[in-house]
Amino acid sequence: MYCIDDKKYPCTTSLTMKYIGGKWKAVILIHLIRKLRYSELRKQLPMVTERTISLQLKELEEDGLIKRTVHTSKPPLKVEYELTEFGTTLIPLLQAISEWGRETAKNNKRVAFVE
Repeated sequence: MYCIDDKKYPCTTSLTMKYIGGKWKAVILIHLIRKLRYSELRKQLPMVTERTISLQLKELEEDGLIKRTVHTSKPPLKVEYELTEFGTTLIPLLQAISEWGRETAKNNKRVAFVE
């Protein structure tokens, strides 16, 4: 059993999913392999609402996976997000997930690519 902030996780898989679980966290993290401004990230995820992106970014920052940097003090704010050293440890896992999806898309007749 593992415990973070009084929440228990029965195995290491559930512990990992605490960090990358949810519909968009892994997607956001894979995009943040390179540093992005909020507006750039938003363009990469047009199907995700701004509220959802903001909430997921806050959780990822609280978990220590990403770093938020504000470059201006007056609106409009220039905000950049990047992986922390801890966050970069997820890159091999995220790339493996991405490759699995690529192979599934290629080999599964039920998966169609649409633009």
